[in-house]
Formats: sequence, structure tokens, C-alpha cells
Amino acid sequence: MASAETERILILDFGSQYAQLIARRVREHHVFCQLVRHDLAADRIRELAPRGLILSGGPASVYQPGAPRCDPRIFDLGIPVLGICYGMQLACQLLGSTVKPGASREYGRAECKIAQSDGLFTGVPEDIIVWMSHGDQVDVIDQNWIPLASTATCPVAAVKHRRRPLFGLQFHPEVSHTPCGSQILRNFLYRICGCTGQWKLSSFLEQTVVDLRRRIGPHRVICGLSGGVDSSVCAALLIRAIGPRVACIFVDNGLLRKGEREAVQNTFQGHFQADLHVVDARERFLSALADVVDPQEKRRIIGHVFIDVFKDEARRIENVKFLAQGTLYPDVIESGAAADGPAATIKTHHNVGGLPKELGFELVEPLKDLFKDEVRRLGLELGLPEALVWRHPFPGPGLAVRCLGPVTPARLEILRQADAIVLEELKQSGWYRKTAQAFAVLLPVQSVGVMGDGRTYENVCAIRAVQTDDFMTADWAHLPYDLLAKISTRIINQVKGVNRVVYDISSKPPATIEWE
Repeated sequence: MASAETERILILDFGSQYAQLIARRVREHHVFCQLVRHDLAADRIRELAPRGLILSGGPASVYQPGAPRCDPRIFDLGIPVLGICYGMQLACQLLGSTVKPGASREYGRAECKIAQSDGLFTGVPEDIIVWMSHGDQVDVIDQNWIPLASTATCPVAAVKHRRRPLFGLQFHPEVSHTPCGSQILRNFLYRICGCTGQWKLSSFLEQTVVDLRRRIGPHRVICGLSGGVDSSVCAALLIRAIGPRVACIFVDNGLLRKGEREAVQNTFQGHFQADLHVVDARERFLSALADVVDPQEKRRIIGHVFIDVFKDEARRIENVKFLAQGTLYPDVIESGAAADGPAATIKTHHNVGGLPKELGFELVEPLKDLFKDEVRRLGLELGLPEALVWRHPFPGPGLAVRCLGPVTPARLEILRQADAIVLEELKQSGWYRKTAQAFAVLLPVQSVGVMGDGRTYENVCAIRAVQTDDFMTADWAHLPYDLLAKISTRIINQVKGVNRVVYDISSKPPATIEWE
């Protein structure tokens, strides 16, 4: 991709919880960036020829034995460097300054005074609010460093080197709590690194289509289509590139939301005229789940049955050489699959397990350089309907992990109807796009109620709605009381089998977003 080759920023990851957020903020300025290992060799960095380097924050203290360090030779490459929090402390320490625990820790918002308004702080007011998250700070600054900013308890809140293109920020410009952070990052990218903003989804789309046609040649590709945003955008992109040689497999496992199968058929058979293979495996999945209540066992069974069903259908399709997945850049980072990226810390990302190797297919992952927000924008560019592009995430095991206790057709239908009401009311009230994820949960609990003149003993339904940017942490959505009342009334009146509705007001952590 031309833009990635000519305007690349590398972010050296020292374990910061904000590392991916830094990357997203850089991309928002139309500059391509990649997360790489904190100890990536200077020689390798020279080969990659980035326009600039960003050293992320991290949980360690630079003076502790075994603290993560970068190759000190990176400061001799002549490439602009911006250190953030730990990254600033490390750069200062390696080049002669002293870092110690601060007399006062700084966590949260702080008032910051800018001493020099040119370069990194061009267009930034003299007094700004910044977000701090540190206990250490630069204590004795080497004469080669010039202080650029300060707070009441941090005399060196930003620095630049006298002779080299090196800069440091003790605060976090990538978070929304630093209102001028976007301008500061833009100054680094454009004024200091010389970027011009060539990273655009339209050019990504054009180049990816060319690359896919070249790689796939005359062969066919199978795309596992779940109906979610990632797999749908992946399928639409492949259809744009090679048309009918894409075979989409959609497995109806009986655990889908209301109208999900029909929506996928309307979009991909109706609008895109795709070669869509809909496999009705409802009975197969529900039989395997009979009497199973343990959440992990549910997930294990669903995963195994899916692989068997998918393999059976895939083998019916001829001349297939490739299997496509909607893997995103965060998946690649977290699995350690990127060649120069950080080591695996969280999960594996192949959502169809070992299927490519088992079936003799090569893996195609056309979205592996993109973040979720970029995938949504690409989906709109490809002509996918907004309702699909902005759809809330849906777990792989489907309603099985929202149907607490036994999974039966009757209980699933109760949950499906209640969930549809939740989503309908959120959309009508304008709250759907204000929440990151919202759904109903059927509890394995029954409660006493009164309807008319009769006593009832029926199911309890919980509503879960959260707001989050990264899904690693989340807060419960403060939905208006009248909206909650309307949802509750509709569910109790219209869904036979429910006589009580509760609202989940737990944050993540300590709770998770899903209940199972």
C-alpha cells in the first residue's frame, strides 16, 4: 500500500493500556501506523523507514531492574521520536537525565502551563487541561533537554532535545480527557515528522482490491459470514474484488437474533447477488446443547459443532484455494501474529480455529490492518446498509450465552422477542448509537407476579446496555427512566413468559459485558 510505505509511524509498545488508542488517534489524522515491540532493533526500524516513532506509556518504572527498554541506537537514526509518559522518562534517562518517584503522584486531570508554543505546541493555548497517570517523573533534567511545559506538581511535563528531533510528554495526548491532545499529535505528525495525510480508506480500498485480485487469481474463496460487521465487510470487499468467485457460508445455528438470517440473505443475495450458502443447522446445535448449563461447555460445544458444519459445507464447493476471515488489527496485535508486533498477551485470533490448514486452504485476511472504526467506514464505502455497519457486537455463541441455564427452543424464543424489543426501543429513542452494546438476558430465575386477577410465576429478564470505546473497560449506560419503563412494559405485556424486568448497572471491571 503506497501510503503505508511512504508515511509510516511506528509505536513502540511498552505495555500501555492506551497503546492501541495512540494508534487509532494517529490513524484519525490520516497517517498509517503500526504497533511494534518495544525492543525492536534500530536496524529493523531503519529498514521499515518510518517517518516517526512514538514510545508508549507503560506500567513499569524505568529505574527498576528488568524494566522494558528500547534499543538506544534509535535516537541516532535521525527519525523524530515522541515519548509519552513512560516513553518520555525512558528517552530522558537513556540520554542523561534522572527519573525518580515524584513527590506527589498525578492521576487524572491536571492544569498544565505551556512554556513554548511553537513546534509541538503550535496552536495550543498557554494553559491547558491534560490527563496524567504517573507516579515517577523526570527529576534532574540533562542540559541537552529543554523543558516545554509544567504542572503544579510536575516541573517537567514536556521536553524537547536541543539537537535531536526528540520530544516527550509526561501526560497522555491520546485520551479524550486531554482536549488539546489531538492538536499536539497532529503537530508531531505533520510539523515534525513531515507527514501529509495519505492514509485514506478510499486508497486502502483501491489498493486492497488490486492486491486481492493478484493473489487469488482464478481461484475461489470461502468467506465465513456471521452477519456481524467484520465478516460482512470482509465479504463485501471480496465481492468487490472477485465477484461471484466468493462463496459465503452463513450457518443458522438457531441462536441468532430476530430476523438475522433474513437480513443477511436480503443484503448479500439481494443487494450484492453473492453466492450465499445458508446452512440450516438449528436442530444440530440445539440437540448438542440439550441439558447443558455451564457457560464454557456451551462455548466449547458450539465451537466444535460450527467447525463440523462449516467443513461439511465447504467441501461441497469446488476450486477453493482460500479461506477469508474478518480479522482486525487489534486481533493481530493481541495474538502476537504481527511480524514486528508485541508478543501475544490476550488471545488467539483465528475465529475458525485450524480450518484453513485442515481443509488445505490459504488464509486471506483483508482487514488485518484496520481498527473497528475504520472497518465501519469501509463498510459504508462498500455500500453496506448503515443498520448493518453500526450494528452492536454479537457473541460468537449467540443467544446461548445470554440464555442463562438450559438452552431450549422455548427459552430462546422468549429471549429473542425480548431482545428485539430492547433494540427497537433504543433505535426509536436515538439511544442505539449512544450505546456500544445492548441486549436482553434471560435469567434462570422465576419470580411471583400478578397479571389481571391471577398469580404468575414466570421468568426474569435483565437488560444490559454499556458505553465504551475499546470494550476492555465499560460503564453501564445511564438510559432515561422513561425509556427503561417503556422497554419493561413492552416486554412484560408482549413476551409471554416474562413477568419481571431488571436493569444491570454493573461496570466492567469488575463485571463483564456479557453475562456468560
